[in-house]
Amino acid sequence: MSEMLLTAYDGAILGPIAKVLGFFMDGTYKVMQMIGLDNVALSIIIFTIIVYMLMFPLTYKQQKFSKLTQKMNPEIQEINKKYQGKKDQASMMAMQEETQAVYQKYGVSMMGSCGQMLISMPLLFGLYRVFLNVPAYVTGVKDNFTALVNGIMATGGFETKMQSLVEEFKIFTQPMANFTAPDDGAVANSIVDVLYKLNSAGWDSLQGMFPKLSDTISSTYETVSHVNNFMGLNISDTPWHVITTNFADGAYLLVIAALMIPVVSYLTQVGSIKLMSAANSAATQNDAMAQQMNMMNKIMPLFSLFMCFSVPVGLGIYWIISAVVRIVQQFFLNKHFEKMDLDDIIKKNQEKAKKKREKMGIAENQISNAARMNTKRMVDVNKNHLLSEEQEAELERMNEVRTKAKAGSITAKANMVRDFNERNNRK
Repeated sequence: MSEMLLTAYDGAILGPIAKVLGFFMDGTYKVMQMIGLDNVALSIIIFTIIVYMLMFPLTYKQQKFSKLTQKMNPEIQEINKKYQGKKDQASMMAMQEETQAVYQKYGVSMMGSCGQMLISMPLLFGLYRVFLNVPAYVTGVKDNFTALVNGIMATGGFETKMQSLVEEFKIFTQPMANFTAPDDGAVANSIVDVLYKLNSAGWDSLQGMFPKLSDTISSTYETVSHVNNFMGLNISDTPWHVITTNFADGAYLLVIAALMIPVVSYLTQVGSIKLMSAANSAATQNDAMAQQMNMMNKIMPLFSLFMCFSVPVGLGIYWIISAVVRIVQQFFLNKHFEKMDLDDIIKKNQEKAKKKREKMGIAENQISNAARMNTKRMVDVNKNHLLSEEQEAELERMNEVRTKAKAGSITAKANMVRDFNERNNRK
């Protein structure tokens, strides 16, 4: 396992997450091997389903919070309208206090589902990294390349040949392939990364570059093709490459199979988003954030459609299965929330929040009273500040009147007395 980590994604956050997921993906693949299903695509499908099932409690909490948010949204919007345009500190604190009171009323946290998203999103991105470079995490897949990698490294000038292969087929690996590293293990892993991402044309070029390894290349390609096979497609190939190469040869079934990957990905993304939108139908359509979400809901499926033409089939399978699992989960969640009594949930949430505060030693109205006192204190400070400014302005006005007093007037005589007193005081 330690040797494999050399080519695993090395990001500070997603790197460790991907390694943990990769460990379990490796276990899934080994179980599949034991029952005679030595196939990466099938392992991706099963492992994706398992991960989403384990994440279901987080999904449920997010959906429940969304429902409660819809119910309390009108009250929050009224508060926002009430304090619209007021930027002074007293108004901002009063707005915060009233908003907090609404959240307490419904028994939910102002942080909402942020905690769930902070957990679920890195997991999904980490899973993407695993499927982007399977041999770095799955020993059973990597071992298929061992004989060929040893033969390539024993060939003089292999570094230049492998680098030209990377440039010719625009192969991207993470981390970048390094065929001149001082560590032979790192070089071997870089070669595995490149070989795994080669399409059928790339394997043909490899044959020409290493003619003495022709038999090893052929046997490795057959093994990898079997392991990576999905509906006749090599999951390392991109749909676009399969379409362009097989259309000219008249292999129309393969063309249709490759075309179905981006199309099905688009349709499943649309279906998932529609069910999500149905769950959030009570949201205010005029809200700026809601409008942005609607725009994103239209763009993301199209993005998936076009991206699936240029990424490996394996990633397309991951996107499809992810969307299908979300559709199934959302369908049953929508049915569940239709029958759910939100008022009962709100009451239970309030009771839980009350017990939690009591356990922490916080009185029921202590928080709101403290916020109210802070607001009052801020208002008093602002008033005192305004009074002091008014007093200073009045003193300046009186000084200006004294300096402009007419000779012989009462004000002029008062000025003379004041000047006389000031001179005596300085003596």
